Parts: sequence; structure tokens; C-alpha cells
Amino acid sequence: MTGFLSRFKQVFTLDLRSLAVFRMGLAIMVIADLFSRAGANGLVAHYSDIGILPREILTQKLLHSGYWSLHLISGEPWFQAILFGLAFIFALWLLLGYRTRWAIILTWILNISLQNRNPALIFAGDDVMRALLFWAMFLPLGATYSIDSALNRSTKPLPKGIANGATFAFIVQICFIYIWSAAFKTKSGIWWPDGDAVYFSLSFDQYVTAFGALLLRLPNAILKSLNFSALIFEWIGPLLIFIPIYSNFFRITAIISFILLHIGFELCFHIGVLSWLSIYMWLALIPSIVWDRLATRLATPSRKGLRIYYDADCGFCKKVVYLIRTFLILPGTPLLIAQDDPSIYEDMQEKNSWVIVNWQGQRFFKFEGIAYVCSLSPIFFILAPLFRWRPIAKLGRKFYETIANNRQIAGKFTKPLPFQNFQVKSSPLLSICALILIFFTTIWNLTSFIDQSVYRGSLQTNDWINTTYKLLHRKTFNQLANLGYWTRLNQSWSIFAPAPPRDDGWHIIVGQLKDGSKVNLLDKTQEISWEKPTIGERKELYQTIQWRVYFINLNRAISTHLYPSFTDYLCRNWNSEHYGDQQLDKLTIYYMDERTTLPNELQSVVQKKIVEQSCSSKISKWSSLTHS
Repeated sequence: MTGFLSRFKQVFTLDLRSLAVFRMGLAIMVIADLFSRAGANGLVAHYSDIGILPREILTQKLLHSGYWSLHLISGEPWFQAILFGLAFIFALWLLLGYRTRWAIILTWILNISLQNRNPALIFAGDDVMRALLFWAMFLPLGATYSIDSALNRSTKPLPKGIANGATFAFIVQICFIYIWSAAFKTKSGIWWPDGDAVYFSLSFDQYVTAFGALLLRLPNAILKSLNFSALIFEWIGPLLIFIPIYSNFFRITAIISFILLHIGFELCFHIGVLSWLSIYMWLALIPSIVWDRLATRLATPSRKGLRIYYDADCGFCKKVVYLIRTFLILPGTPLLIAQDDPSIYEDMQEKNSWVIVNWQGQRFFKFEGIAYVCSLSPIFFILAPLFRWRPIAKLGRKFYETIANNRQIAGKFTKPLPFQNFQVKSSPLLSICALILIFFTTIWNLTSFIDQSVYRGSLQTNDWINTTYKLLHRKTFNQLANLGYWTRLNQSWSIFAPAPPRDDGWHIIVGQLKDGSKVNLLDKTQEISWEKPTIGERKELYQTIQWRVYFINLNRAISTHLYPSFTDYLCRNWNSEHYGDQQLDKLTIYYMDERTTLPNELQSVVQKKIVEQSCSSKISKWSSLTHS
């Protein structure tokens, strides 16, 4: 029994070093997402009242009653810029591991707030980001390779890994992303038994890359085999990490396999941060044996013999050497007080510098010492030749001397970084809370699956779907649903599921100026063209994943609420930059509907006139007319 429990615990143990890598990757993805959302005028266009979705339209027609958003406090661009700036700062804290618990909580709050501000921009990557940020709040992400751990004054050694209710919930959540996605796909014959889902996915021009389009040329038999392989792997792949025997081997196999899977997705589709976010997610599961073996290989005589001496009377100096040791990944390097060694102390006073001693006893000072320490770092060793380059070395030396001569001023910058006791302990309360919430998440995913089954006509008298549907829609469960909306744990992992989209096409927006001439409002630098845009032209047109998703949603049911404010935005945006006869008189939006067909079937394009609007009267005329 003891052996079984030990193996069970090993399955749900997460190494603190792996969690640190995950933390940094997650922070980088949050920052990348912020830049993507702010880019291509997105900050103003997507989140302010002068953009494509003013707050009034959102709150009246699109915002779920259980959703909340700090971004709704004001519709001014400057206010949105402040919230973007705060989100960036907290993500930077998370990256560096500064006040990590608060950093992740505040990042989660602002991420939910940002996503709720414009639901027309949400895609699969946002769902994954939201889930990972939530469960990250329960994990000790700042235990290693962080400012928190660097300035840890506790003499009690930290554990190598941790296993509790939170790690269990986190691992199960990772599995849910794939297993529930596979479950949804079984609701469509396109995935099984037809096996045409990969073909339809690669045919969706709104997402596909040039490499994906190249794969589409493969024989249909190969595409079908990729289809079945992907579906089976989504079912079976996540289960590898739960095998209690040879657990390290199976976990490493799962990690490598899913990383390769997401690299393949990234090569084939324009899907924003989704692929890289998923890769970092799997890095959190790297077992201790990997890091231990890597540490053994890195334990060279030069690294083991390194000693760093600092001035005990300089609090700033002490913090800096502790931070350097942590972020250059030189664990175990002795950080010694110069005053304890008369010879070292004499050199420190003479040079007005820290003293770096290598494994052969050679001493380095000032910026030269920084270059040497960098040369021993497993990651930042590439900077050492640059730091030794004469012009850089000269500037570095002057910079070091300036800091050394103004330690009191420099100390003000490190004052917010106090030494404190940092320990990793499993809180029973947090574990119980995590277990309850992952159970709630399980119920939510099951409900989504059952609802999808009913919607697609799988409801039969007295079958298990019917019984479960009635159970999950009782008043008790309906009241609990509010928890999912408040926390945004309301999940539905329908990535290319139940079936890949087949409603492909592209928009053409024709603007008529007051002088009678016509312009291309979708791309002001190009003439009006009715030809199908190439993959490269789409990439130029949709500069961010948010714009790409928005135009996809303009061809969904949500478009009824999007088009009026979108056309107003187009009129307002053009006329704010043009005057007189060059102002916009009216605009017309067309959609070239190119529904994807099976291989060897004729594919037609249907021109649909979607909306016509006068920019002076702000009257929209919707049209259901289609033109071949």
C-alpha cells in the first residue's frame, strides 16, 4: 500500500524548477498577448468607446450577466492604456518572480477583465490562458529562479517538488483540454468515421499558413491518417502522465509528443499565443530526474569552484549578488563576506569592487567580474564575449564605477526588494479548495458535452445522455453555474470541434466618398479587388490574431450585434482623417462566401451584400440578397 501511495504521489508531483519555467513562459505569453491586443490600433479599436464595440452595445447585447470587467469603468483610450500598462507591470512581476502570488492573482484579474471587455475577440488561446492563470494562483511558482527565492533568508531548504490538491487539479486541467476536445469531436462524423477533419482544417483560409496550405496538397489518404492519429492521440496522450510505473519515461514521452504536436499546429495555423502557451504548459510537468541530470552535467570544476565576495556594509551589494546567482542559474555558488578574508577585503577596498574568485584562484573585479560570471551561466554565457568586447567592456566598467560610487542612490532601487522568509508548504485549505473547483470544472465540461449532444440530436428516451441532461439542469446546478461565470471557469474545449469550420470566405468593404469615388476601407493602401486574397495578403490584412478572429466572427451569429457599431467605426475613423469631398458618404460590406467542399468537389464563391450604411445619417440597411 505504501508503495502504491508513493507512486501515486509521484504522478502528481511537480518539480519547483519546472514550475519556474512554466511561470516565466506564462508571463511571456501574457506580455505577448498584451502587445498583440494593443497592436494594429487594437487598444483603441477593440477596447474604447470610439472603437468597434462601445460599452453601451456590449452591456446591452453581448455581455453575459455573470461577467465583469474593470475595463468597463471608462471607455476612454487613456483609461484602457492605464489598465494595459498595469497588466504589463504585473506580468513583468510574474516573469521575474517578484511578489509572485500577488503578481499571478492581479494578472488573472486583469486578464479576465480584458477578455470580458470584447467577447468578439475570444478564441481558443484565450480559453487556455484563462484556465492556466487560474490554477497558477494555487501553485508555488516563485519557489525557484525568482526574486522571491533569491532573497530568501530562511535556512530551511526548499523541497525539490510538491504534490497536493493544487498540483492534482492543474494536471487534470491540462488533460481536460485535450480529452474533452476529443470528446466533442466524436459528435461529428467529419472526425470519425469520415476522417476529413484535417482536410477541412487546412482548407480554412482564415487560419491556415503557407506550410498548412502545402500539407493540404498531400494525398487524401495521408490527411485521413493524420486525422485519426490526432484524434486518438488527444484521447490517449494525456493519460500517459498517469501511468504509475516508469512514470518518468511516460511523462517525458507525453511532454515531447505534445510539444511536437503544438509545433505542428504553429506551423500550420495562425493561432496567436495558443501553441507556445500550450508548450509552456507542458514544461511544468518536466520530472525532477531531468533537472537533476542537467545539474550534474553542469557541475563543472569552474562552476563548482566559483566564489563571489561582497561588502557586508553594503545592503545593495548583498541583494545584487544574490539576484545574480539566481538569475544566472548558478545555484550553490558561495556568496561570502569580503571582510571575513583579509586578502579579499584588501582587494575590495583597493579596487572599490566586488571580488570574483575562479576555481584556480584567479580574481576578477568590477565589470570584468560580471563578464566572467556570465561565462559560467548555462544560458547567459553567450553574453560573455560581448561583455569582453573592448567598447562594451569600457562602458561597462564606467557604469560599474558609477554605481559603486553611488551605492546609497542605487540602494533606493533595490529597497522594494526585501529579504524575507520564503517557504513552500502545502496548505490543506488551498488543496481542498482546488479539489472542489476541479470537480466543479469536471461538471461544467460534462454539462457542455451533454448540451452539445442534445443540440446535435443525440437525446434519446431513457438513455444516459437524457438522464444526465436532466440531472445537470436542476436548479442546484444552475445556481452553481454563476461560479463558472464569475471565475471564468466556464470551459468548452471545442477547438476545431465538433467539426472544423466550413464557412470560409473573405470581406470586401467598399466606401463611396462625397465626390463619388470609391475606396477600399479594409485596406486603404490597395485598390478594390474582388479576387480571393492570398495567405500573405491575409496576414498583412489581419495583423493580429484579434483582428483575424473578429472578422471570422463577422460571419457568425454574433455579427448581428457587431456590424452596426463596426460600420459606425469605419465611418468615424475615415472621416476623422479626411475633409470635404474626400469624406466618406456611405459604405457597403460584402462577404465572399466560399464554403469548403469535399476533395474533388466543385467549390463556388457566393457574393453576399451584408450591410449598406450612410455615414451622414448613420442608417444601416441590411440586405439578405446574394449575388453569384
